[in-house]
Amino acid sequence: MSETTLIAVAHGTRSPAGRRQIQELAAAVARRRPGLDVRLCYVDVQEPKVAEIVPAVRDAVVVPLLLSCGYHVRVDIAEAVAGTDIPVTAPLGPDDILLDSLRRNLPDADAVVLAAAGSSDPLWLADVEGVAVRLGAAAVGYTSGSGPRVADVVSRLRENGARTVAVAAYLLAEGLFYRTLRGCGADAVTPPLCHDPAVADLVLRRFDSAVWDRKLTTAGRAL
Repeated sequence: MSETTLIAVAHGTRSPAGRRQIQELAAAVARRRPGLDVRLCYVDVQEPKVAEIVPAVRDAVVVPLLLSCGYHVRVDIAEAVAGTDIPVTAPLGPDDILLDSLRRNLPDADAVVLAAAGSSDPLWLADVEGVAVRLGAAAVGYTSGSGPRVADVVSRLRENGARTVAVAAYLLAEGLFYRTLRGCGADAVTPPLCHDPAVADLVLRRFDSAVWDRKLTTAGRAL
């Protein structure tokens, strides 16, 4: 049995479907690694909060179930682990595994819109733009914030001659943001990323990398 706990930190949602999907993702991670203690917690909306879980474990690695190193990683999670030696991994995105998942689920279309949650965080916006470029998306649309709304982007692409438009949902689970995509006017919308079994493997890859890095650091100090 692994002595290191995996603290999986999700955003949190009021959507019953979204809550169930994130719980299923954490359960899938645990099934892949029998004996691994996986603790699911949140930075907003739901309980328990990450700050409540961190003091309850002796040896852990935090894996943000988030798609960018934005405010929640740099502030909420960082404050929760402050004063401890618990490492925080990179968030799940951007990553090739997520990009491949989007590609696998996209049908043929004249134009693709990358749909993401809006944010004023420049790191988040840069990550989203980078994913859109690598995906070959015609444009980025946002489900919140001050950026162009997905429905407006879809409408503009049709006005410019696109007969079929597909939306690549850069969203981990269902919730208010994902629901807005159902009425955006696109011909197809990809499922939330957490439905892809490869995402559970990505969580473990983040965890294993942090555990390995810590072992190397400890060994280096002992020399």
